[in-house]
Amino acid sequence: MSKLGVSISKVFEKIVPDPFVIAILLTIFTAIMALIFGDFDGKPKLTALLDSWRDSESGIWKLLAFAMQMSLVLVTGYALATTRSVKNCIAALSDIPNSTASATALVGFIACVCGLLNWGLGLIVGALLAREVGFSLQRRNIKAHYPLIVAAGYVGLLVWHGGLSGSAPLSMTTVDGASKVVPAEYLDSVSAVLLSDSIGSSLNFFVSGGMLILIPLLLMVLAPKRVEDIRSIGEFSVDPAPEYETIENATIPDKLNHSPVIAWLLAIPLLIALGRYIWVSGVDRIGLNEITVFMLGIGLLLHGSPLSYMRAITQGARGCGGIIIQFPLYAGIMAMMVASGLMGQLTELMLSVGTQETIPVLTMISAGIVNLFVPSGGGQWAIQAPIALESGLQAGISPGTMVMAVAYGDELTNMLQPFWALPLLAITGVRARDIVGYTALVMVVVALWMAFGLWVAG
Repeated sequence: MSKLGVSISKVFEKIVPDPFVIAILLTIFTAIMALIFGDFDGKPKLTALLDSWRDSESGIWKLLAFAMQMSLVLVTGYALATTRSVKNCIAALSDIPNSTASATALVGFIACVCGLLNWGLGLIVGALLAREVGFSLQRRNIKAHYPLIVAAGYVGLLVWHGGLSGSAPLSMTTVDGASKVVPAEYLDSVSAVLLSDSIGSSLNFFVSGGMLILIPLLLMVLAPKRVEDIRSIGEFSVDPAPEYETIENATIPDKLNHSPVIAWLLAIPLLIALGRYIWVSGVDRIGLNEITVFMLGIGLLLHGSPLSYMRAITQGARGCGGIIIQFPLYAGIMAMMVASGLMGQLTELMLSVGTQETIPVLTMISAGIVNLFVPSGGGQWAIQAPIALESGLQAGISPGTMVMAVAYGDELTNMLQPFWALPLLAITGVRARDIVGYTALVMVVVALWMAFGLWVAG
């Protein structure tokens, strides 16, 4: 299995360029397809296409608010994962495993649970826990396969879109939220999708809940048995966790910067306001903004000082570059597909090859393929939302099921696409090729589970 993983990673290294390059190529490809097959109601094709692409309301700038939301989800999750309390929990958990199998099961389960709470939290907690487990096993002279433990730390990205930070379902809980992603032409027929019909549905409890059991078991099975196949953490360049900062002879500004009271003066009102919103509007109306407020408030409370929190936010912001620059391109792709009629043509194609039973599974598969080229749940949902929702409505499938079908496909192929693994790789000191073989094998089994869930519970 280890050799298979290396072979798979080498193939992807040869054929898949940087995600930003992919976004540019997809933009060009969409433009060419629109010019060849599009229908612009008698308008000159080239000028109509350019106008739709650069339009200030529905063109490349349509996802600016959404991009900011996704950036905040990442940085607030990172900040929470690096609090003293979470680090202490990680340190305590790291001494529990006594073998590769038990280590991967523990790390995988914790990463999945945290991933369901917040994808940024799951990614960073998984990385930190994998690293600390590796060091703990080394200190106790227990031979353990470190790359597989790190792979287990990445599987939170295999469940995240069915959790509380899932960008597709959370963006659809209100009409205003849906309007940031779904073109105006489709809003009248789609409206809002309550959380009880997406994340809180029986379908998602079956699929995502089952993965909490299935994934750790799969990781245990993948643990190598031969000593010669084991690569311990000592073979990798891994930096230990930094020591906590101490303050001596602090000035008044230093005391204010590190004051827990200052942090609480913002955190507590934020959490009270969130509680009131849920009391008035209901749990079904929780969206990305509410999740971000919760993560911000809890992060401030646990960091205990404004300066500590801002340092964590600054570190987490390094991972936002792809979101900031690529989301305008995703919005432009969506605008060209709508203006040229390609969106409607793709919907008709989906209906022609699928049935009410198979369309959700086909949507999941197509979402998995698209995710290899558009490695962002939010950006992908912006592109696929009109196709998935319209084809579902015409086939008599609930919007909630179609939302989750796209969500499952998006999270599935994260196990092949290393875009979001960059923070994990930096923390753990491994390379993508060291883990992708294991994550790919887990992905194949989980894909069958997702398809079964969509077929039976959808």
